[in-house]
Amino acid sequence: MLKIENLTKIYGDKKAVDDLSLHILPGEIYGFIGHNGAGKTTTLKAVAGILEFEGGNIYIDGKNIKDDPLGCKKMIAYIPDNPDLYEFMSGIDYLNFVADIFGVSTEDRQKRISEYAETFALKDDLAQSISAYSHGMKQKLAVISALIHEPKLILMDEPFVGLDPKAAFLLKEIMRQHCDRGGSIFFSTHVLEVAEKLCDHVAIIKNGQLVRSGTMEEVKGDESLESVFLELEE
Repeated sequence: MLKIENLTKIYGDKKAVDDLSLHILPGEIYGFIGHNGAGKTTTLKAVAGILEFEGGNIYIDGKNIKDDPLGCKKMIAYIPDNPDLYEFMSGIDYLNFVADIFGVSTEDRQKRISEYAETFALKDDLAQSISAYSHGMKQKLAVISALIHEPKLILMDEPFVGLDPKAAFLLKEIMRQHCDRGGSIFFSTHVLEVAEKLCDHVAIIKNGQLVRSGTMEEVKGDESLESVFLELEE
């Protein structure tokens, strides 16, 4: 579903991402772990087609994002750590705007918006201006907007930040359901306990370089993910 080959991104004289290679299969939840500034967000933005990069290739379902950026973007959804939404819109206007971009039919969008808004207890707030939303409400709206076109690959940068415990629990269930249907999820998180319970595979990045990756059991062995991460960060 997602193949990152020798990705390199340079800012000035600093390699933010240094020769990174990862392969994420259909049906996998893949966690991306690292300290602040390790290169997680840069990698996610490169995969999303937001950032150009100096070296390597990124393939989404076999398509090269450099050669066919529009074709790749049709298959993905990206949820940033701080969702920048159009605050002059109402919630429902924003969701319809996203559905229009991805060509979602009226019938399908109404069904999905109703289902996910009900799930996240946002249905009664969709008529409100996004400017009146709390951070948690904006995060929920961003999640719904990412699901509305049923993407093959969902990219998430710290998706649990700002969500209340119930919403976080529901999001984890939706992530697993998405992958059970054959989709894939690539997400960064600092919540290592969540990653340990949720992820099929995990990668740890340090100073732009991959230091460990594999199945959760391969990466952590008999230790906790937190212990392994702290050892590698020393």
